[in-house]
Amino acid sequence: MGAVASGFIADARVLVQMIRVRAQMHKLTYSEPVDVWNIGKVIGNRMQLITQYGGLRPFGVSMLLGGVDRSGVHLIETDPSGTLFEWRAQAIGRGAALANKLLNQKWKDGMSEKEATDLALEIIDKTEKSDKEKRDIVTDIAVIKKDGRFMKLGDGGKPSK
Repeated sequence: MGAVASGFIADARVLVQMIRVRAQMHKLTYSEPVDVWNIGKVIGNRMQLITQYGGLRPFGVSMLLGGVDRSGVHLIETDPSGTLFEWRAQAIGRGAALANKLLNQKWKDGMSEKEATDLALEIIDKTEKSDKEKRDIVTDIAVIKKDGRFMKLGDGGKPSK
C-alpha cells in the first residue's frame, strides 16, 4: 500500500503513522495484511470525527491510498471531511482539475506499466505552470504491482537503485 497527500503534510504524517500502527495491529491479530478499504475507513473515520468537536480544526489534507489486497486493486481518495471515494485513476493537489481531465480522456483499463508511467509524466508536464517549475520539479513515481510489490521509480519514471 502507498499513500500520497496534498495539503498540510504534517497532518498527513499523523494519519500515516496512525494507519501504520493499525496495519501492524491487524497483521499481529489476524496473521494477514489489512485490506485497503479497511485503512481508508480508519482514515475517513478519524478525519470525520474531528469535524464534530468545537475547538478542533479539521485535518487539512486530502490523501490518495493505493494498494492491492485479496479483493483486488484499489485507489481511494480521502478528503478533509472524511468522505471516501474509489477511483480507477485520480489526481489531487495543484493542477488536479487539468490532470483529472486528461486522465478521463487518456487513461484506460489494461494499460501497461510503461503506458501508465508515460501518461503520468505527460500529465505532470502539462500541469506545471511555468518553464521554471518544469525544470525544478523532481518526479518520483511509485508502482504497486498486482502481486503487492511496491516499486519506486526515480526521476523521469526510471527504476530507482
